[in-house]
Amino acid sequence: MPTSSASTTDSARSATGGVQSLERAFDLLERMADAGGEVGLSELSASSGLPLPTIHRLMRTLVACGYVRQQPNRRYALGPRLIRLGESASRLLGTWARPHLARLVEETGETANMALLDGDEIVYVAQVPSKHSMRMFTEVGRRVLPHSTGVGKALLADFPADEVRALLGRTGMPAATDKTITTPDGFIAALEDVRRQGYAIDDNEQEIGVRCLAVSVPDSPTAAAISISGPAGRVTEAATDRIVPLLQQVAAELSQALLTSNGANGSNGNPAA
Repeated sequence: MPTSSASTTDSARSATGGVQSLERAFDLLERMADAGGEVGLSELSASSGLPLPTIHRLMRTLVACGYVRQQPNRRYALGPRLIRLGESASRLLGTWARPHLARLVEETGETANMALLDGDEIVYVAQVPSKHSMRMFTEVGRRVLPHSTGVGKALLADFPADEVRALLGRTGMPAATDKTITTPDGFIAALEDVRRQGYAIDDNEQEIGVRCLAVSVPDSPTAAAISISGPAGRVTEAATDRIVPLLQQVAAELSQALLTSNGANGSNGNPAA
């Protein structure tokens, strides 16, 4: 009795051993996110190289599951069901990061943070507070604009300048303090400094009296950065020379942990307070 060949269907295993239809569906979701969350089928076909019938079939399934929704203009947008997945993933990512942040606190004495780029905003997903009585505190889940934060600069440093300008045009650049960078040209110049130095600084730009040092997490599954923050009187130029190499080392170790899932050994930690 003849048997059907799985290799002729979208459910076939790909060359990497995965299920091809799943790989294609996730690739489309990633492409939608890269395009700002809304896209047409022809755009997806052009960017992915997949034929329109295949994309249409995959999108119908994603719509039925709630991960994509079709707009009145017949374009497709990321669906609300992704929000729950994203929130759960962010919490887990923060939990995995806590042992690494705790090491930063132990060795620098200052509060350590982890933040992600979510749309046009920065969201803090984990924090381990300093043991000093005078310390910085950022509520986990807090959202801020990127232009006034060290983590924002670290996260945007490798973005093309036109994309950064577009983001700033959407968010605006309100001044949190008189030190905040409030012009696109000034911010682009600051990102050039980040690339040259290998780290970002928030020098009284988000809050007067507070200094923050930040680096991106290389090769993170989602754009992420870690930082330490403390009173400007403690996070001095001399302290910067000591802290930055440690930040870079911890970021590299966290990256490896996330990529290999070894970071799951931090899952017994409590969520950041």
